[in-house]
Amino acid sequence: MRNPHDIIRKPIITEQSMNDMAEGKYTFVVDKKANKTEIKTAIEKVFDVKVSKVNTMNFTGKLKRMGRNIGRRPSWKKAVVTLTEDSKGIEFFEGM
Repeated sequence: MRNPHDIIRKPIITEQSMNDMAEGKYTFVVDKKANKTEIKTAIEKVFDVKVSKVNTMNFTGKLKRMGRNIGRRPSWKKAVVTLTEDSKGIEFFEGM
């Protein structure tokens, strides 16, 4: 089993994710190779909460140009984690 801190990269803090926090949904950037069960166990271990559902989305990196040179931003994976009704919130997001 991998380290839970390697699976969860960083939280996504946007206006949409702040509105979803009222419903118990939290958004994170996660490792591209992680599956839903690994994400669920990592969130439960790191933040000590109960997870009911995990939705994941894969994003491909955008093409970027600087003159003649063409590059690509890195691809990434987003996970929206829904907590159970009896679970407490994640304290990391409370001060936002």
